[in-house]
Amino acid sequence: MLSPREAVRTLPSYHPPLAGRNGLRLDFNENAVGCSPRVLERLRQLGAEHLACYPEREPVEAKLAEFLGIAAADLLLTNGVDEAIHLLCQTYIEQGDEALIAVPTYSMYRIYMMAGGAQVISIPAGKEFRFPVDDVCQRITPRTRLIAIANPNNPTGAVAPAADLSRIARSAPNAALLVDEAYFEFYGQSMLSATREVPNLFVARTFSKAYGLAGLRIGALIGDAEQMRAVRRVSSPYNVNAVALACLPNALGDQAYIQEYVREVRESRTRLEQVLKDTGIPFWPSQANFVLARVGPSLSFVEHMRRRGILVRDRSSDHGCEGCVRITLGLREHTDRLLAALQETFEELGIAQGASRR
Repeated sequence: MLSPREAVRTLPSYHPPLAGRNGLRLDFNENAVGCSPRVLERLRQLGAEHLACYPEREPVEAKLAEFLGIAAADLLLTNGVDEAIHLLCQTYIEQGDEALIAVPTYSMYRIYMMAGGAQVISIPAGKEFRFPVDDVCQRITPRTRLIAIANPNNPTGAVAPAADLSRIARSAPNAALLVDEAYFEFYGQSMLSATREVPNLFVARTFSKAYGLAGLRIGALIGDAEQMRAVRRVSSPYNVNAVALACLPNALGDQAYIQEYVREVRESRTRLEQVLKDTGIPFWPSQANFVLARVGPSLSFVEHMRRRGILVRDRSSDHGCEGCVRITLGLREHTDRLLAALQETFEELGIAQGASRR
């Protein structure tokens, strides 16, 4: 009888709760208003002939490389950051290798690593979810082939200092270090320039968050040109669809739209953190477009918010996140609605004063 590989049979499942998302969607860290009007205009221009052709990735890669100030040979467009993770696993991991993650973090790192046959070493974050650089370096062995770090991290919003990331890259010269910068726009600091000097460093970017293109599934993987040639060998030549490729230049060309959106999200983040602080709800300062807060019975909290038309994400099953929810931020008017619903929910659940400690 046909049977999948053992690594596949033992994979954990990841089922994002996408069904029934009616209301203000502050649960998946998406852009709360959507993409630039320039992208919508480009979509209206696409015709049947454009969709009938196989997608040509290289011209758009050249435009993105110019935008980022790097060589086109250093960059590969991917089907979201998920494919970038998958490609690194396919390129560098063999059965029995080790791969490192600091938890809590994005679930797909573990899944793709395990699918490649790696033994995944989970390293708990430090106090207050600080990045555990010493522990990571201590767990590096000759079998370590991939280390994945989200920066800012999801679901905590915490960041790893550049010096810590450089130290890890130096400590593991035979391993690929992926720094996933999906939330770069909300943080503003990057390891991109270091890829020119550190051959085992890779940076991933996405256009699903600040750019509002989650539905088009487009991201990028950046690294040393020689290493990127190896990654391209395992990538499909048609991995990014023609609609996404047609729209990305227009999204890049409207930086005023992105900057204004990011500005409002940061302002909203400050407002939410202040309300949580004033109310006594434990939370962790974030550098992303979301805030993680400990509200107690998280599933009940999520349901009460849903009744008020606000969707937030239960993260209580993540390591160290018992009783926590993650709340995405949007524009000023979204935050007005969010804070009003929060106050009503706090009062209804009796957690408006003296919430549980961390």
